[in-house]
Amino acid sequence: MDSVPANRRFSEDIQVTFPLLSDFQRNVSKEYGIINEERGTAIRTTYVIDKQGIIRKIEQGSVAIDPSGAAQMCSLLK
Repeated sequence: MDSVPANRRFSEDIQVTFPLLSDFQRNVSKEYGIINEERGTAIRTTYVIDKQGIIRKIEQGSVAIDPSGAAQMCSLLK
C-alpha cells in the first residue's frame, strides 16, 4: 500500500533486486483479502508468483519485512 517513491526507498535501504508492487489504491490488498478496512492498512505480505501466475510462496507479518525468504524462492524458480 506504500507509494512508488516509498517502495523505491525501501528497496534501496534493504538492497532488493526485484520489483516491489505499489498498491497505493489498495486494489490488490482487497483482492488478496489482506486489508483491514477499519484501520486502512494491510497485513505486510510478500507473494512470490511464478511466470505462469501461480503463487509459490506467501510470507506475512514480520517475516515479510525480510526479503531473503522471497529472494531464495525467486532464485529457485529461475
